[in-house]
Amino acid sequence: MSLKKCLLSVVFLVAGGLAQAHSYEAGAIHIDHPWSRAMPPTAPAAAAYFVLQNTGAEADRLLGASTPVAGKAELHEHAHVDGLMKMHHVPVVDIGPGEQVDFVPGGYHVMLFELSRQMQAGERFPLTLRFEKAGEVTVEVAVQADAPQSAPAQHGMMHHAH
Repeated sequence: MSLKKCLLSVVFLVAGGLAQAHSYEAGAIHIDHPWSRAMPPTAPAAAAYFVLQNTGAEADRLLGASTPVAGKAELHEHAHVDGLMKMHHVPVVDIGPGEQVDFVPGGYHVMLFELSRQMQAGERFPLTLRFEKAGEVTVEVAVQADAPQSAPAQHGMMHHAH
C-alpha cells in the first residue's frame, strides 16, 4: 500500500469516528449523543438534546445544566395542555433504574438562553449536566444542521419562541 493510500485510509477512519455518536458516563447514568440544531444568528435561544439511560439499581434525577455559551440553561418539557402543545420549565427530570429518558424536539430538552452567539453546524460546545446521585459531567454538544438520523423518534416537531 502506498503512503498516499495509507494516509487517506487513516483520514477516512478518523473522520468516520468523529461522525459517530458520542457518549459519556456519570455514575450509573449513560449520556448518548448530545446535540443541538444550528439556529439563525438572530434566534434568541437554542436547545440541547441527548438520551439518558440509568444502568443502575437506584433512581437518579437530572437537577440542572449549565454552559459557558449561555447565560442560563433550563430543563424544559413540551406537554399537551388543553389541546395545545406548550413548553414549560421543569425543576428536575427523574430517571428510574433501568429507564431511558429521551431529550428530543417536542419532548424534554435543555433550553439555552442569553446566548453569546448562535453556534453553527460543525461546532461543539460544553454542557455540564448535574445529577442528584451521579454528580456532574461535562459533555460536548455537537451542533448539527438537523436532527441526527440516529436520534430517538421525535414527538411532534414544534418550534417555539421565548
